[in-house]
Amino acid sequence: MIGTYEVISVVLSALVLLGIKLMSSPKTAVLGNRIGAIAMFAAIIVVLIYNGIIDMPLLWIAILLGGVIGYAIAKRVKMIEMPQMVALLNGLGGGASALVALVEIYEKYPYMTTFSRITSQLALAVGAITLSGSLVAAAKLARKISQKPIILKKHNEISNSILLAVAVFIILALFSNAANSGTFSIVTALLSLTYGVFFAIRVGGADMPITISLLNSLSGLAGAICGFTIGDPLLVAVGAIVGASGLILTQIMCSAMNRSLVDILKGSQLNNSAQAKKFEGKIAAVKRNEESPEHKKTPAQLLKEAKKVIIVPGYGMAIAQAQSYVKELYDLLESQGKEVKFAIHPVAGRMPGHMNVLLAEVDVPYEKLCEMDAINPEFAETDVVLVVGACDVINPAANTAEGTPIYGMPVLEVDKAKSVIVCNLDTKPGYSGVDNSLYELPHVHLLLGDASETLKKLIKSIEQEEVTLSSKNNI
Repeated sequence: MIGTYEVISVVLSALVLLGIKLMSSPKTAVLGNRIGAIAMFAAIIVVLIYNGIIDMPLLWIAILLGGVIGYAIAKRVKMIEMPQMVALLNGLGGGASALVALVEIYEKYPYMTTFSRITSQLALAVGAITLSGSLVAAAKLARKISQKPIILKKHNEISNSILLAVAVFIILALFSNAANSGTFSIVTALLSLTYGVFFAIRVGGADMPITISLLNSLSGLAGAICGFTIGDPLLVAVGAIVGASGLILTQIMCSAMNRSLVDILKGSQLNNSAQAKKFEGKIAAVKRNEESPEHKKTPAQLLKEAKKVIIVPGYGMAIAQAQSYVKELYDLLESQGKEVKFAIHPVAGRMPGHMNVLLAEVDVPYEKLCEMDAINPEFAETDVVLVVGACDVINPAANTAEGTPIYGMPVLEVDKAKSVIVCNLDTKPGYSGVDNSLYELPHVHLLLGDASETLKKLIKSIEQEEVTLSSKNNI
């Protein structure tokens, strides 16, 4: 018979699911986040009541201390640091599951059923992998270690050997006595932590959005398995929801990059020299552009005369922290009666929704943020596209450069616009290493340098154009 706790578990799980659903849209993301947070807090209280430990002072001290630390970190973290914050939280979720599983093993292993023993060992392994993998991902995102894939000699062989050793020690723990089971479990935890490091270091910085969503899925999976260990349906349900949503997001982002998850996790990058369609000399290309008729007008003049403008943000905008200037330019263009939209590529930035978060920080209206599939048909009828710190996600070579990492990857079709202004730091290839053939096109204007500085100058030039035009009209 279904008890009160099970009914409450279903309700709270449904609220968590509703929160995740609402967070899929920028308009309802804040509400979804609040519903999810309230549901999780209620779940904690319900678990404490159900287990008869709500009156334990130590637990309340731990909850208060954790809440204060979490609040302090959340208030101090900058928006540009949000990807590593998310990675760290994923790791903490996995670490918590591993700790609970380890405590259960030490306290109850002799009395556990075979099923509980298996789930405890799996929760320990998956949780530990999630913890160390997430810490490495956070370090990469924070530039504490190299963002490039770190692939050691015989990396795959070592990783597979560690994983096999984890499986061996799990089996040994299942059939050992209480004393040995604890020792074997500690070894399992240490090997799993090591595997998590090997797993994450070979993933490059630009693939971190997919890695973070996968680690999020693993943290949920660890929680769900741990729920089976302690016989808690609420933990099983919530963990499964988090695991499934993370896995779905991972698949969506892999499709957006047209790459397999296996290749990404292996840090695979194809040799670009053999089949890549490279153009000769960017300086010569820029000169050709500057001599073309389309370059008789300055970028400020193009924006001043444009009726429809699409802004494409990328990771370079995050690095330059130029989102406030993007918003200032957006306000200026809107005040002049222009239609302005933002084109968001699914893997732009270093975590899912990175660009949305940065633009929301400066109060860009949610309805102006358009996904790739929705905005691509509009580029052909757009007067000016302004690119701010994006490279691979706008590279037309994705359609022609066979044998390169971006070949076949869906990109924002900015080359179809009447004019394109690129505010990138330089003309070097993006993370993929493939030269951006967009820079060759005659209707493309390059404003190279720090995006914050170039946007400031561009805004000033547009305002000067407006003053000049106003003065002429008054003569």
